[in-house]
Amino acid sequence: MDAALDYEGHFGADDLYVLMKNEKSTVSRATVYKTVELLVQCDLLSKRNFGENITRYESSFKKKVHDHLICMDCGRIVEFSNELLSELPAKISDEQGFEFESYSFNIFARCKDSQKCKHFREN
Repeated sequence: MDAALDYEGHFGADDLYVLMKNEKSTVSRATVYKTVELLVQCDLLSKRNFGENITRYESSFKKKVHDHLICMDCGRIVEFSNELLSELPAKISDEQGFEFESYSFNIFARCKDSQKCKHFREN
């Protein structure tokens, strides 16, 4: 649990397993997978999919609400917050006759700086 909640950034269950093994943990891969799902159910981790058919997680423990900007070439993920955007889901839910619960907002784009994008494609 500590390794998952302390992980900086976004990670897959296998990433967490490898990190823990490198730190000489005796945890099994199955235990890591079961534990991250349990932490999601307890709202301590957030489950994300950034379009590459890989489930990623991030700690939601003591973390403010934020959204994501993802490079479609290199996969770099930038977290951001925007006050106008944070109010919109509740407003839309209300207008459509729904009770707002939560939202997830991802923007898929491409890095402008080709030197920083490790998978830059020339058009």
